[in-house]
Amino acid sequence: MKVNTQSVNFNADQKLIDFIQKRMDKLDVFYDKVIKSDVYLKLENTSEKENKIFEARVSVPGDSFVVKKQCKSFEEGADVAVSSLERQLKKRKEKLRSHL
Repeated sequence: MKVNTQSVNFNADQKLIDFIQKRMDKLDVFYDKVIKSDVYLKLENTSEKENKIFEARVSVPGDSFVVKKQCKSFEEGADVAVSSLERQLKKRKEKLRSHL
């Protein structure tokens, strides 16, 4: 799956981009009709530790899923967001199966 990663207010290093690609590739196991996914990494200018926002938009035929997580690190945000997307994609797959 092609993952389009954009970082806002900073430059993401290749290690982080590879990590996100690897995590997002796991979604293909649960739903094989994923068209594309866009990931936005944002840094908030606050003194809080949880100032990193991980936002993912996954496009499937006829629908798209958006997950937005605010965490201490982008890796943690990726893990939480991908598990949330897994649940949504499984639910969609079950719904499609029940309509057949």
